[in-house]
Order: sequence, then C-alpha cells, then structure tokens
Amino acid sequence: MVIALPLLMWLGYKEVKSQVVQPQAVLVLGGSTARLEREKFTADFARKNPNLPIWITGGSPKKTTEKVFAKAGVDPRRLHLDYEAVDTVTNFTTLVDDLEKRGIKSVYLITSDYHMRRACVIGEIVLGSRGIIFKPVSVPSERSPEPIQKSVRDGARALVWMTTGYTGADEAKNKR
Repeated sequence: MVIALPLLMWLGYKEVKSQVVQPQAVLVLGGSTARLEREKFTADFARKNPNLPIWITGGSPKKTTEKVFAKAGVDPRRLHLDYEAVDTVTNFTTLVDDLEKRGIKSVYLITSDYHMRRACVIGEIVLGSRGIIFKPVSVPSERSPEPIQKSVRDGARALVWMTTGYTGADEAKNKR
C-alpha cells in the first residue's frame, strides 16, 4: 500500500497534466498502407490545428507525403519529414532530441489505432525521458490491436535506449 499510493498519485498527476497542457506540435509515426491513412488523417487534423508544426517519422516517400498535405491545403513549411527511423522505437529516438531542443514539451501522437498501445508504451519512456508529454490520437482502422508482446519487447528496447543509447534496431529488423 505504501508503494501504491505514490504510484497512483504520480499516474493521476500525469493524466491531469496531459489533459491540461496544450500540445505544441504533431508527431506522426509513419507506416500506413498504400492508402496513406495516417498521412490523410494527419492532413485533415493539421487543417483543424493550423498553428502546429508536424513531424512525420519514417513515413511514405517525401513527394507522396508532400502531395497529400498540399492537396489538403497545409503549408509545406509546417512539415518536418524524418526518414532515419527503421521501426517504432527509432520513430521516437531519432526525433526526441530535436523536439527537446526546440522547447517542445507536449505533442499530439498520431498513429493507427491497432498500433497505439505500443506507441504509448514507447512514448512514455522515450518522450517522457525528456519531459515531453503526449496526447494520443488514433487513426481508425479495421485491424485488431497488435499482440501485447510487441509492446513489452519495444518497451524493454526503449528502456535500454534510455540507459545506453542503444535501440536494438538491427536485432528487431532481423526478427521481422
């Protein structure tokens, strides 16, 4: 009980803070299908949030992504496209320092609904290590949620990154 109370208080504080703090940017995890669901969803979201810069990590080819946003009327100067990531863990680790340097303390995190659990686990660790909070925004799909094992595996990889700087991306690629 002694441990549970501080943990519950901390979780409650984080939840309240995430509801009160207004995001300063949009972070989109690439990886949608050929129908470009994540990009199209984000372009629509960006029109409704016209003052937020948009980071897309590991997404569709640059010209394809730019075309989706141009068609939606989103200023291309808002886009920050990053192609360093090779998986979900590196989606976060390749951008977190840049977000921190720009003073961004809160982001909307956009990814597909079936992928959100894993993204939240990694985001809590990687973004949280820099004091960045996020509000999840799910892109609807017809798919079932990913197996929890992926969240556990990548959560462990995020913890390893936090302590060593190593992501394990090469090993993760080999297991796919």
